[in-house]
Amino acid sequence: MATTKAEPKPATASTKAVNKTYEGLTREDLLRAYRLMYLSRRIDDREILLKRQQRVFFQISGAGHEAMLVAAGLLLKPGYDWFFPYYRDRALCLALGMTAEEMLLGAVGAAADPNSGGRQMPSHWGHKGLNIVTGSSPTGSQILHAVGCAEAGRLFNAHPDSAAKAEGDYREFKDVVFHGDEVSYVSCGDGTTSQGEFWEALSSASNNKLPVLFVVEDNGYAISTPVEVNTPGGNISKVVSGFPNFHFEECDGTEVLESYRAFKRAIDYIRAGKGPAFVHGHVIRPYSHSLSDDEKLYRPEAERKDEANRDPITKFYKWLVAESLATDKELKDLQTDVDTEVQDSSDRAVEAPIPALDSYSQHLYSSTLDPASAAFETRPQFPVHVEGETAVAPAKTMADLINACLKDEMKRDPRIVIFGEDVADCSREEYLKQKQVKGKGGVFKLTSGLQMEYGADRVFNSPLAEANIVGRATGMAVRGLKPVVEIQFFDYIWPAMHQLRNELPVVRWRSNGAFSSPAVIRVAIGGYLTGGAIYHSQCGESIFTHTPGMRVIFPSNALDANGLLRTAIRCDDPVLFLEHKRLYRETFGRSPYPGPDYMVPFGKAKIVKAGHDITVVTYGAVVPRALQAAQKIERENGVSVELIDLRTLNPYDFEAIAESIHKTNRVIVAHEDTLSWGYGAEIAARIADELFDELDAPVKRVAAKDTFVAYQPALEDVILPQSDDLFAAMLEMSKY
Repeated sequence: MATTKAEPKPATASTKAVNKTYEGLTREDLLRAYRLMYLSRRIDDREILLKRQQRVFFQISGAGHEAMLVAAGLLLKPGYDWFFPYYRDRALCLALGMTAEEMLLGAVGAAADPNSGGRQMPSHWGHKGLNIVTGSSPTGSQILHAVGCAEAGRLFNAHPDSAAKAEGDYREFKDVVFHGDEVSYVSCGDGTTSQGEFWEALSSASNNKLPVLFVVEDNGYAISTPVEVNTPGGNISKVVSGFPNFHFEECDGTEVLESYRAFKRAIDYIRAGKGPAFVHGHVIRPYSHSLSDDEKLYRPEAERKDEANRDPITKFYKWLVAESLATDKELKDLQTDVDTEVQDSSDRAVEAPIPALDSYSQHLYSSTLDPASAAFETRPQFPVHVEGETAVAPAKTMADLINACLKDEMKRDPRIVIFGEDVADCSREEYLKQKQVKGKGGVFKLTSGLQMEYGADRVFNSPLAEANIVGRATGMAVRGLKPVVEIQFFDYIWPAMHQLRNELPVVRWRSNGAFSSPAVIRVAIGGYLTGGAIYHSQCGESIFTHTPGMRVIFPSNALDANGLLRTAIRCDDPVLFLEHKRLYRETFGRSPYPGPDYMVPFGKAKIVKAGHDITVVTYGAVVPRALQAAQKIERENGVSVELIDLRTLNPYDFEAIAESIHKTNRVIVAHEDTLSWGYGAEIAARIADELFDELDAPVKRVAAKDTFVAYQPALEDVILPQSDDLFAAMLEMSKY
């Protein structure tokens, strides 16, 4: 009996020989890449639908960027590497492990949103477990954070003990996990490459050979501005190519394998310890910048159609079929599975509870460590030197005791790093080792000797760039270091305003407590310098007390400076520590060294002089001037003044003010900054609001004239509040 051979079944992609690999990627890897790309696009589409239904309140997509971002995600390690993405990086975050539901919870502003708990716009990524650091909206302000994070990882690798909790450290600090070859990923669009902080970050990463992966996702537009308007020559790769120590890649970011090759070479270079890498991918933007934008107003139909032909999802679909890695049916089934996942995730997200309405105040500051608590109140332990039969504790200046505090704390806590402009003893260490120079240690000598004692990896000079200082400190603090950095003059703090307003104090709140950045920013401030003029005499503390999340400290004497700085370093909040230049070496307020554990709690004012007729509330360099006036009016006119030194401006001790006014029924608020819109206006307003019935006279303010500080000493004396001005105000109030 004859037999016939059975007809073979039609071959499918899954039954064909697919042992062939592509750049080391298997069929399963490539199908996963397609699924992630398609998932990213469908989440975008779902958010757009929800926005039109008014269930989402803002939408910005990652459409067109999916191929290069998934390629990066296949190579990088979630929870191992560190990520500072920007709002187009949906596909990367999915590849790292975020879910569709987590993203849609962010879109609807749900309480369970892992990015921010409903506090931040959608697509501002953050995920603690994956090391995706909370992001913000200002373009490029996160790039310096990635540099600081990379520096922290390098220090932990070089000094493993710095990752351990230091003995006596009051911060709730969990042991840092570090890896010798970790990468700090940071991305931005082509428009962001115009930002100064982008260039500052490249410069520091290049100089220090840091393991930072810079990614530019170039879709040709910064909202409506084309790339050639932003970038000289229209190509950022050509512009940055001169930076030393970098590995550079430029690729078609709509091609998965080409992007994968570029990222692999870049990441291998970084993990080998050779330095930073720069990947520039040319992608597309098939949707408008956001749903608040209409690209038809500035992009012609022909351009948009031409771009649609480069859509990475369509191209990759066709390639998978052409390579027999998947059939149409298999990919359609995959798409159906993704569509179901997105639909189910969306259904759950729109029903998820929103944050409690009273939760807005949570995570402004540390919930576990209160710098106003008794834990930060210790008694000084003055050293005693015997001269003859008399015990003498030698008095030190404010500069001396700030320096002593920094030395004490660096010894106690190996996580502390100090940097800023000119703070090192000498950047060329061979000069110190050969004793060719004595060392500088800051323009005011407050960091003198620290580099020589603790090494150049913990005390070093920064570039002359204030945003660089604060931005890197923010990234270091997120990563687990305790940076104590210096802005040389308050007058030059303004280039760092993005970092000081939109980043450092916001990290904890916008991440809903997932991340924190407890850096200390020391700043020399104030006038009374006899020749300081406009740009070395500024105050402006009210700008920063107006910033939620930032502690603002302003001591008037050596002992308080020492104790408050130690509290600032040991607390778990960002601190702006203002040091008045005129007080650094004044005779007024000198003190013996109080010991290595002396602390002053925040929000506790000091009664400098008790009195019962008039209350004077002030701080900083006005304290000794107010004291001189108070002593004079008591001596000459019999008027008893109670002088309150606030010491800390956020928080401040309103209870002490109220208690004093209850006794005196008259109050003067004095400060060095300009009268109008100054810090004293808030205190005066609160006194009028809450203590009006206690007053026997209107609240009076004494402050600087509403102008700049002049160079000519006679003009400076007229502009800034003097002891005679305070005396006149006290005399006038005593007669009311």
